[in-house]
Amino acid sequence: MRKRQQRHDVIRDIIREHNVKTQRDLAEQLQAAGYDCTQATISRDIMDMGLVKSREGFYVLPEEMRLQRMVSELVEEVHLAGNMVVVKTYSGGAAGVSAALDKAALKGALGTVAGDNTIMIATPTPEAASDVAGAINRLRRR
Repeated sequence: MRKRQQRHDVIRDIIREHNVKTQRDLAEQLQAAGYDCTQATISRDIMDMGLVKSREGFYVLPEEMRLQRMVSELVEEVHLAGNMVVVKTYSGGAAGVSAALDKAALKGALGTVAGDNTIMIATPTPEAASDVAGAINRLRRR
């Protein structure tokens, strides 16, 4: 994997796990992860990845902007069941939320299956299921 692609993967993880408001915040997180980047590199990465600022002023991934909007409007409940996450939506909302979850490629999510108002998300471990459920619940609260 190329160095830039690896850095972009690390940036995705940072953006998903931390509230990053400035390029300086991102630079500090990257440095903690072992990447020493210039401001110009970070600025170029932000543009290349299409990062946008949320209403709250945090960087978010473009695919997660759509996901956040859908999750906050359509998801009613999130439950853990071993290495599965069960997401309950309003009637008719599961397919759209499921597609957005797949597109966002949440870390730990192997895949989704959607019905009318229920989504099953498979994960490799119960710990990964907990992480995925936590990510969805954070999106619900934003």
